[in-house]
Amino acid sequence: MATSDKTALVIGATGSVGGEVAAALLAHGWHVRGLHRDPARAAREAVDLEAVEWVKGDAMSGADVTAAARGARVIVHGANPPGYKNWAGLAVPMLEATIAAAQATGARIIFPGNVYNYGPDVFPMMAEDAPQNPRTRKGAIRVAMERRLATAGVRTIIVRAGDFFGPVSASSFLTEGLVAKDKPLKSVSYPGPREIRHAWAYLPDLAETMARLAEIEATLPDVAAYQFGGHQLTGDEMIAGLERVAGRRLVVKRFPWLALRALAPFVEMLRELVEMRYLWDNTVLLDNAKLVKTLGAEPHTPLETALRVALQGQGCLPSDQKAAA
Repeated sequence: MATSDKTALVIGATGSVGGEVAAALLAHGWHVRGLHRDPARAAREAVDLEAVEWVKGDAMSGADVTAAARGARVIVHGANPPGYKNWAGLAVPMLEATIAAAQATGARIIFPGNVYNYGPDVFPMMAEDAPQNPRTRKGAIRVAMERRLATAGVRTIIVRAGDFFGPVSASSFLTEGLVAKDKPLKSVSYPGPREIRHAWAYLPDLAETMARLAEIEATLPDVAAYQFGGHQLTGDEMIAGLERVAGRRLVVKRFPWLALRALAPFVEMLRELVEMRYLWDNTVLLDNAKLVKTLGAEPHTPLETALRVALQGQGCLPSDQKAAA
C-alpha cells in the first residue's frame, strides 16, 4: 500500500457520499484507498475513480479497516446500510470498526452527518451545538453514533447536512420522492407545505467541503462539528428550479403520505420514510457560520446546474437534453 501525508481511506467509496468525497480528495492531490469486499468489481464499476487504490476488506471488521488504514491521515466513514434497512444492526458496528482503526493508526475520522439528530424543539435554524432530541429511530441511532465518536478518544470531523442529492444516490429524497428516477421529468410530488424552507445538500459541494476540511484537519479541534448550509429552498423554489431544468411546466402532485403510511408496517424503507415526515412539515435549516469562518466560504454550485447534473445522473432528463447540457 502507498502511504503519504495525504493518504485517505474511504469506507463506502462506491456509495453516493463516499464516492463523491473520494473524487474530491483525488482532485486535491490525495492518495485514496477504497475498502471493498471485491476490489476487482469495485475497480470495474467505479469508472470515475480510476485512481483509487482498492483494498479487500469488510467495513464491519475492525481488523480489516485497521489494516486498510495503515499510513492514512484520514478515514472517511461514508458507509450506510443500503435502502434504510437494518440500521440498528449495521450502522453502529460499522462505525465501531472505523473507530478501532482510528485508535490503532491515529487517523482522523471524517463523518457525514445529517438532520435526523434534531427535533422540532430546535427548528427552524440549527447551530452545531443545538440540543439533539431526535424524533425517530434512525435519529436516535445517529445521536448515539456522534456521542460515541465524541467519547472514543479519536480525532473526528462531523459535517451535518440536509437532504442529499447528486448524480449518484441510491436514497435521495429528490429522486425517491419528488421525482421518479430513470423516468422523464414530467411531474413533482412535493412532501410538505410549499412555502416553508428545506435544506438540500448537493453531494459534490458537500464532498468538496469535506476535502477542504481534510486539508486543514491538523489545525482543527480534536472533535470538530460543522453544519453545511447547502441550498435552503422553499417548495416553490425547488419546483421552479426543476421546471427550469426540464424546460417546461411540471405537474405538481400531493405526496402520497397516507398510502405510504398504510404500507409502512410491511416495508421497512417506507416505515423509515414516514418517520421523517416531520422534517417536511417544519422549516429545517442548518447554520453554517462556523463552517464559513473556518473555510472562508462554503462550496456552492448554482441550483440549476446542480439539479441538471443530478437528474442527468439519475436518468430523469431526455437524451437530447443530456447532450445539450
